[in-house]
Amino acid sequence: MSLLVPFDGSELATQALERASTFGDLLDEEVVVATVIPDDAGYARDRGWITEGEPFDSEAIAEGMQRRASDVEPAATVRIERVSSEEPTATSTTNVVREIRRIAGEIDASVVFIGSENAGSVIAPQSSVGSPVANDQRYDVYVVREPGNDVDPAELTDIDSTQTEL
Repeated sequence: MSLLVPFDGSELATQALERASTFGDLLDEEVVVATVIPDDAGYARDRGWITEGEPFDSEAIAEGMQRRASDVEPAATVRIERVSSEEPTATSTTNVVREIRRIAGEIDASVVFIGSENAGSVIAPQSSVGSPVANDQRYDVYVVREPGNDVDPAELTDIDSTQTEL
């Protein structure tokens, strides 16, 4: 079994990869990073892979994602997959989700680590892969919703506490 991390280079995806790496070390499971690149310049621009006016170059994007993932976790297996956006009824996001789920099944993922602000939300943006990937019942899902922000102890409450404030 393996731990899968869909990786788009974002801060949350990077945090998810760091957490998967920790779990992988503890559980002695392989960490697989999957970057899915649709042939869609708008999708690439939305994710910050290219800037406005910059030509779409899937090879350059793949090299950048490989480097970024390896910088975070050198021992991870990095898979770069390309998908076509030719299907008239599917968005690039739909194609990315399908490919992530296919990879999860292929590697027999035990857990998918998703960096997403909205995975599991009742309402999710159409551009998010988090919720559709999280809905697959073949694997567990670990969702990183915030990129490692420190928590103020004053904001924590103990729901089991029997003490009341004086």
